[in-house]
Amino acid sequence: MDSHSEINRYLDNAKEILRTKARKEGNEYHDIKYVQMASGTAYNATLMIVDEYLKKKEGLKYTKPRSIDDYRTRLRKYNKTLLSYLNEAYDTLHLAGYYHGTPSVRTIKEGLDATEKMLSMI
Repeated sequence: MDSHSEINRYLDNAKEILRTKARKEGNEYHDIKYVQMASGTAYNATLMIVDEYLKKKEGLKYTKPRSIDDYRTRLRKYNKTLLSYLNEAYDTLHLAGYYHGTPSVRTIKEGLDATEKMLSMI
C-alpha cells in the first residue's frame, strides 16, 4: 500500500470513529474515549505525512525523528508552512484531543483540516 493511501486510511478511520461513536451533539462530542481514539489516529497520519516529506527532502540521510522537537527542527529547515500545520495538528489533535480529551467539535475539526492541508502539500 502506498503512503498516500495509508495516510488517507488513517484519516478516514479517524473521521469514521468521530461520526459513528463519539456522539456529536451540537458543538460537542459526548464520548471522550472515541474522541481520544480518533485524535490519536489522525495525529499518527500527521506524523506519517511529515515522515514522507522528510524522506523526499533528505533522501538517503533520512532517519525517523524521535520527538516532536526533532520533527519541528527538521521541518523548520525546509518548509515553514508545513511546520505551522504540524504545530496546529499537535496542539489540537495530540494535546487537546488525545491527551486532554476535549469535547470541542471545532477543535478537532481544525486539527483534521490542518492534517488534510499537510497531505495536499506532499
